[in-house]
Amino acid sequence: MKREIVINASALEVRVALLESGSLAEFYLEREQHRGIVGNIYKGRVTRVLPGMQAAFVDIGMEKAGFLHASDFLGGLEAWGSVAEAIGEEVETEPVSSDDNGDGEESLDPTGDGNAEAAGGQPEGARRGRRGRRHARRQRVPIEQQLHRNQEIIVQIAKEPMGTKGARLTSSISLAGRYLVYTPTSNHLGISRRIESAEERSRLRAIVNELRPSQGGFIVRTACEGVSRRDIHRDITFLTKTWESILKKAEKSSPPAILYTDLDVALRTVRDLFSSEVERLWCDDPATYGRIVQFVQTYMPRLRSRVQLYESDAPIFDHFKIEPQLERALDRKVPLRSGGYLVFDQAEALTAIDVNTGRFVGKKSQDETVLSTNLEAVDEVVRQLRLRNIGGIIIVDLIDMNREADRKRVNDALREALKRDKARTSMLKISELGLVQMTRKRTRESLEEMLTELCPRCQGRRVVKSVATLAAETLRALHREALRRPLGKMVIVKVSPEIARYLYDWAAPDLESLERRLDTKIVLRSRDDLEPGAFELSQAPAAA
Repeated sequence: MKREIVINASALEVRVALLESGSLAEFYLEREQHRGIVGNIYKGRVTRVLPGMQAAFVDIGMEKAGFLHASDFLGGLEAWGSVAEAIGEEVETEPVSSDDNGDGEESLDPTGDGNAEAAGGQPEGARRGRRGRRHARRQRVPIEQQLHRNQEIIVQIAKEPMGTKGARLTSSISLAGRYLVYTPTSNHLGISRRIESAEERSRLRAIVNELRPSQGGFIVRTACEGVSRRDIHRDITFLTKTWESILKKAEKSSPPAILYTDLDVALRTVRDLFSSEVERLWCDDPATYGRIVQFVQTYMPRLRSRVQLYESDAPIFDHFKIEPQLERALDRKVPLRSGGYLVFDQAEALTAIDVNTGRFVGKKSQDETVLSTNLEAVDEVVRQLRLRNIGGIIIVDLIDMNREADRKRVNDALREALKRDKARTSMLKISELGLVQMTRKRTRESLEEMLTELCPRCQGRRVVKSVATLAAETLRALHREALRRPLGKMVIVKVSPEIARYLYDWAAPDLESLERRLDTKIVLRSRDDLEPGAFELSQAPAAA
């Protein structure tokens, strides 16, 4: 599969597209006036402790206080696992010595029933990891015994503020480098499961254990495979010094104060997505290109030749045919190649995805047609979840399948497709009703939230009142207004063109009846700048 990264940078915004065989797989956006804050570290002050929720609110200097749950407050293995989720790595801890505060835990699946389960397996490490987290939950000290009002605390943003909710916080700090993630509040060592060679895992474990400081843990990222001891040492040194500078700044700062800002979206993309699997990284802005080149030369010099400055006249997203794909990613209806289609309905509580055969009738039996559509659909569902960055509860309504073997095949295909998604996902088996229930974790805004805002007419409901309804409401509002104040012998009613047309065509008897009841002449005038349903009243000139 050909993978390319395309970066479109301007003073207004920076857009990043990950292409897989020319198809838009992931999209990231950062605007200067609304930069992402996930990964930023703050010195905050506890404003409220809520024992009933086992949570606290922390003032970090933003409009809304941040939310800190007990599981995110120095939560040991449980909180450590969510660090791996945040960087999109499936991680398993390596054996640690008894003086390493490892609590005898040799293996951890921090993605829980997510990616590891989606792969269709239940490895022993995953089972032990879940037991470890359950043990951690049983032993957790109540938050009211750990935090109190006005207490100063260092926290990191784990999830962007969304809607009416403030940012989700964690005190389990993580600092991401190119090859490693440093977790100064934990002593665990984890290695990406995507590094499959036992020999390579042993080599990396030995190097990191030799070079790591006495305090703090590390996650070895997939990009670390085959990396030299010198590069690993440089990453460890950089990350530990960064943490030292954060602590020094915290000592001198009064809360709320920002202590550390994560990389901007362009460099964060290079750090997290650019690897030997990416054939080219294109950027159309010389200044951003220069910063990327400097970053790559420092941390991944072997990939320098793959970074290219885009200099053609055509806009870069047009050249790579990204713009039309981005537009389609906002559509409610997603066509399938076979002629079937998906329908996405995003609500406050969950996202529902409906699968339909559409015009696809197949060439064999009905069962084969349904199976073929569902297999195509689950692959496209996963692609759309990644692209649209949909999180929370997701319900996929597949076409009903009569054969158990078909349900198993579609179920397995969905689990296999989910391996491509670095976000934590958890799914249940297909129900007898053909429903797939799943959850997907995300830390940033969805594509819809990034690129759209509520429609001022429908307020996000996707429907507006019909012209007939608004015309009738206009007559009733006119009647109420006449009872409130005298209108005179003649009144001019200004309405939108469509309302005026409807009233002339269909409501003449109602207008005449209203004129008799109010003892006034009603003159309709259309005005283009009025929204349907809005109207203005004015007295007619005496000469009229």
